[in-house]
Amino acid sequence: MKKLIVVVMIFVVITFFIIGKKQELKDEPVVNNTTDEYRAIFISYLELETYIKGVSNDVSKNNIIEILDNMKNNNFNIAILHVRPFSDAIYESKIYPYSSYVSTSEGGNPGYDILKFFIKEAHARNIEVHAWINPYRIRNTTNIEDIKENSPAYRYLNTNHVKVIDNKGIFYNPASDEIRELIIKGVEEVVTNYDIDGIHFDDYFYPDDTIDLDNYKEYVDSGGTLTLSDYRLNNISLLIKGVYNSIKKIKPNVLFGISPEGNINNNYESNFIDTKKILSEEGYVDYIMPQIYYGFFNEVMPFIDTVNMWNSLIKVPNIKLIPALAFYKTGKIDDYAKGGKEEWINDNDIIMKQVLLSKNLSNYGGFSLFRYDYIFNSNYQNNNTLKEKENLFSIIK
Repeated sequence: MKKLIVVVMIFVVITFFIIGKKQELKDEPVVNNTTDEYRAIFISYLELETYIKGVSNDVSKNNIIEILDNMKNNNFNIAILHVRPFSDAIYESKIYPYSSYVSTSEGGNPGYDILKFFIKEAHARNIEVHAWINPYRIRNTTNIEDIKENSPAYRYLNTNHVKVIDNKGIFYNPASDEIRELIIKGVEEVVTNYDIDGIHFDDYFYPDDTIDLDNYKEYVDSGGTLTLSDYRLNNISLLIKGVYNSIKKIKPNVLFGISPEGNINNNYESNFIDTKKILSEEGYVDYIMPQIYYGFFNEVMPFIDTVNMWNSLIKVPNIKLIPALAFYKTGKIDDYAKGGKEEWINDNDIIMKQVLLSKNLSNYGGFSLFRYDYIFNSNYQNNNTLKEKENLFSIIK
């Protein structure tokens, strides 16, 4: 084991010089494992569809147990579980219908409370469960006929509260105060009724650049002075702060975190999440989990520069940085990386190095991987995946 650690340290130090970037990271990599390091795995609605939908309750429960055993046996300690991917729920809700990704159809009872069972089994293995919610997404298709009366979106169809966006889907309007209240009440329901450890939002915020134009006109006509961009940033900030405050009033120990796009400029120009604000003021988040889905040689967003940038944004001491890493890219061409597009094919120790380097960041709280199937389902794996997994597991066991 000592020999492995020495080899890893030498390899990563050499990597620093190969990359040749000025960085805030310390001179030597940290290879010891801290007991409070978060090691998270995203479990998406796609996994739910694979392991829960269309099988008996006994089989789905056994599949959940296998998922959690795989996490436990490899020293992961947070499951980021998709509980509301499309204005729906995998739990018993008075607001949202059961998700079609755990039942035969939306609203159909899957036969048991999946979230309750998942939490019980996770906690028995000392694994936290963070409820992953898409706040604004209703559908990834444009078929409004698919939305039934049991969905809260149904009553908002053909109003300014909901928009159908060609080639993208159906979304709630982030500028609507009524929608903001709906989302917050949905979070409150989960926190109140379940022994959840955290609430998690991902990067789906503003769905397009026209959804709120009527709202903005009304705002300006009534004397508002914010630019359209600042108006949108403020709408998302209001939601985030409202969710945070609601969670802490009910259960102060429940964490709230967000997984925004790794490209900070895109967060301001298209998603309209004011990451600088929420990371420099208290009362917004407990952790930030940016999707730093980039390799070291990505010409547009190289990993080291990007993770350093995110670390530097954090001004509140108790906010932790938990980089989300792109395990799904292992062994694949990364077309958006330009000159670095073959990095994930040529190398098979990228994730390991990213974890080791991130440990040196002043606000480091752990790491997360997207997503479960790429790590543990052989149908999603290739030779690079297996080697990446072997290298990563060697430093977290």
